Amino acid sequence: MAWDTERTRTLLIEAATTHFAQRGLAGTRVDAVARDAGVNKERIYQYFGNKEGLFDAVLTHSLECFLTAVPLEGEGASAIGEFAGCLHDEYAEHPALPRLLAWEGLERGVLEADHDARASACRENAAIIQSACPSLGAEDSAHLLLTVVSLATAYWTLPQLSDLMLGTRVEHDARRTVLVNQITAMASAMTERPERMA
Repeated sequence: MAWDTERTRTLLIEAATTHFAQRGLAGTRVDAVARDAGVNKERIYQYFGNKEGLFDAVLTHSLECFLTAVPLEGEGASAIGEFAGCLHDEYAEHPALPRLLAWEGLERGVLEADHDARASACRENAAIIQSACPSLGAEDSAHLLLTVVSLATAYWTLPQLSDLMLGTRVEHDARRTVLVNQITAMASAMTERPERMA
């Protein structure tokens, strides 16, 4: 019987996503990933080369169409605020993703997985932001995108701060409302006084 390569890769990526999101690259053990996938660990080396290659594959899989899947529709600051809300919703559906991004930044510090495709998606989103708020320059639009992604990601990667600063964990919908309002206000301030953001 032929070996189902695609199914095996999928099982490994699914198991590895859970492990990497919980423990990062350094804390994840190849044996544990293979065990949870129900696959011989030699398949990891055969398909991905090593643990780092598996981590890259997990990131690429998790980020596939990620930024382009989050809609930015309409015009003005409110459209940017709603984009932040949609990003927050995307993280709610895929909570491993913000943690994987955090681990990538902490353990690698540089982009290695699917760099060109991810950079292209970010440029496209910055251009969409600029299109929604034409008074913003290209650099300010890119900075605003970075702020939106950073603030949305923080809720999922720094849960302890909610307890420390607010005395409780803020629920998803409540945090979404605050995030949308804050990003809308920030985008509005930037579009009204773009010269101050230079």
